[in-house]
Amino acid sequence: MLQNSPASLASALDAGRDLSARFVFGAEQSVAWSELLSGSCLDRRASELRGRSILIETMDQLTAVSALIELDGVARRIVLYPPDLSREHLPFVASSAEADVIVSDRGTSEFEIHGVTTFIHCDGKIVPGKFDRSAENETEWILLTSGTTGRPKLVVHTLASLAGAIENRHPTPSHLVWSTFYDIRRYGGLQIFLRALLTGSSLLLSSASESTADFLARAGAHGVTHISGTPSHWRRALMSSAAHLLAPEYARLSGEIADQAILNQLHSFYPQASISHAFASTEAGVAFDVRDGLTGFSPNIIENTPGVEMKVEQGSLRIRSHRTATHYLNYSGRPLRDEEGFVDTGDMLEQRADRYYFVGRRDGVINVGGLKVHPEEVEEVINRHPEVRMSLVRTRKNPLTGALVVADVVLKTQSRNGNENDRAIQQDILLLCREALPSHKVPAVINFVAALAVAETGKLIRRYA
Repeated sequence: MLQNSPASLASALDAGRDLSARFVFGAEQSVAWSELLSGSCLDRRASELRGRSILIETMDQLTAVSALIELDGVARRIVLYPPDLSREHLPFVASSAEADVIVSDRGTSEFEIHGVTTFIHCDGKIVPGKFDRSAENETEWILLTSGTTGRPKLVVHTLASLAGAIENRHPTPSHLVWSTFYDIRRYGGLQIFLRALLTGSSLLLSSASESTADFLARAGAHGVTHISGTPSHWRRALMSSAAHLLAPEYARLSGEIADQAILNQLHSFYPQASISHAFASTEAGVAFDVRDGLTGFSPNIIENTPGVEMKVEQGSLRIRSHRTATHYLNYSGRPLRDEEGFVDTGDMLEQRADRYYFVGRRDGVINVGGLKVHPEEVEEVINRHPEVRMSLVRTRKNPLTGALVVADVVLKTQSRNGNENDRAIQQDILLLCREALPSHKVPAVINFVAALAVAETGKLIRRYA
């Protein structure tokens, strides 16, 4: 365990702070951190669960929060199963993690899985009492990647690696309230949960059952001051009539490329807020954040980020630090780390003048007549247009070039003049692309759409065929 790392979540909470006025706000109920520390939501004693591999599969995030605080340092291994992940993968995940206990807010009949001997129903209700939460294990935390096809990868972390980027653990101002559009069972959301817990701040959880407008209204009502999400999360938020109900001091973007358009829009809409965009992934951990209001980042970040070593090889960002995961479970593909301990993120960079820019994923390239197109770099140009809210670039098969570049575009306002106005905006977008991009990257087709599909992870759902 790293120096100054907490032995467990419970020991981090139990640090002599008054937590009675610091809350975790769920969609249905709210609980003080002190209640979570002194009560239990499980119907088993810790002695019965010590050293076991436990899979947490709950619909409710607050229930998952309570279970995590009880089990970290007690269990040998905790597996976080996100509610958006298809349950067809549950037997594979349970088997790969050697899980013999499942904690869920569903019924027992849904969990007839080989190897699982104990089912614990947990409905989130906290029973007061004295419970032994002394840490005897450095619990492994298993996070699942959000691959678009096939089985998820099981990524192994510890509390030390997950909390490695959280430096300020002193008591925070009482008014500070963290929140996130992410689910805490995903890496981005888990980072915000840990940040709130380790600093003793209040936390507002999102809910898959509520609309963006309802979430923003609830966040505003509880005085959220610090909030994170993907650029797609933020674009959808700024489209909402409830966006003005939020008045953050700090807004953070991660999970997708933060282009200049969304950074400018956030600065304009929330002029009082500090805006940052961060690079992190489930495997590589948190690497860095950028706070100068510009897309991309300075080479100085690669060269001089304390505690994180980075390099660019064959255009891909590679990371080595104590924040990275250790390995995959039950995976026969390429190891998570190379022989030198670096994680190849697969995120491609280009250096232009005195700045690095993310251009897209290595596995997301469109091949147009043998020439490469990163969808994200085309979207960055399209999103500069003042009438564009967001865009998604995809491919369409073509017998001559192999593929055509197609752009689906959401406008800030619906066209009032019908096709004539649409054609004018299309021509403006095409002119913008022709001025900024080589000809093979210019979209052959531009479609105006009412909305774009966004996954539960907050990222645009991309199709490459």
